[in-house]
Amino acid sequence: MQAVGLGPRGEKAFPADKLVLTAAEAAQARAGRFAVAIVLHTTTSDWSRQELAGIVATLGHHGATVTEIIDCGFDKAKQNHELLRLATAPIHAVISLPIGSAGVLEGHRAITRAGKTLVLLDNAPSGLRPGVDYLAVSSADNFGLGAIAAELASPYVTNEGVAGILNYEAEFFVTNEREIAFRKWMSAERPDVTLVRGRFAKVEDAGEAYRRLLADNDDLDCLFVAWDVPALKVLCAIREGAQTLPIVTVDLGNEIAAELRSGGPLKGIAAQRPYDQGAAAAGAALLGLIGRQPPAWISSTGLKVTRESLRESYEAVWHAPAPPFELRL
Repeated sequence: MQAVGLGPRGEKAFPADKLVLTAAEAAQARAGRFAVAIVLHTTTSDWSRQELAGIVATLGHHGATVTEIIDCGFDKAKQNHELLRLATAPIHAVISLPIGSAGVLEGHRAITRAGKTLVLLDNAPSGLRPGVDYLAVSSADNFGLGAIAAELASPYVTNEGVAGILNYEAEFFVTNEREIAFRKWMSAERPDVTLVRGRFAKVEDAGEAYRRLLADNDDLDCLFVAWDVPALKVLCAIREGAQTLPIVTVDLGNEIAAELRSGGPLKGIAAQRPYDQGAAAAGAALLGLIGRQPPAWISSTGLKVTRESLRESYEAVWHAPAPPFELRL
């Protein structure tokens, strides 16, 4: 499947699975013995752990060292601080997932201005130019993920019904893309459906945001949550007494996979391939470090995951056997 979404500057996607170093490039990378730091929004989610696994394995295979992995805790000020520190550190490259846009521009720009290679995950802050301020962005096809989520939600929305969207309040390219695509799919395929939205400023507030959305819209049929961690907060709110609705979300973490397998309110998942995205980001960084120019926008397609396809999808995403929760059929 070809990625349908464009990059943050309108770039056409280059498939993540096609980004492979030649034997000569791999040898050159190993000879460089490069040092790379990783800066993430969080390291606590299954998505982050898989992304890190792909990055670390690929760098290690090519003789590069990961000097540190920084968890910014969704804090823009902390990310800027860490990036400014890394700009003066004895490293060759940084792989970073920007938290938002303008608020982290300074820190990311400092990395490239210090002569280091910068590869971004998921999005590029406004004001940064590909090939100038950063080398490349590696991401999922988030527009495609939003369309998959809408397709999964559609059977649970009645004729002339109402679907809710619960999304991150911060300016975040990937979640914005998912919502835009969800809306576009519904407009084209289910023009009878009314869409309403809620927002949460912090992940831990998603359950309360769900309650507010219900209070304002007592006719909701279904809910799309932008990714799995806030979706888990919504499912917790349901267990605590909030109204039960069919839910769809993005990302195939272990906890959300168990929820899907249980046959409860969660009805479907649009899954990223974070291991592959991490491997592509590492490959792009290595290419840059040996003087090659990788594609500016590297993307992997999503997977439509239902309870019936969970085992196969899990193994494709995680590159590992499905865990015991899925084996108990």
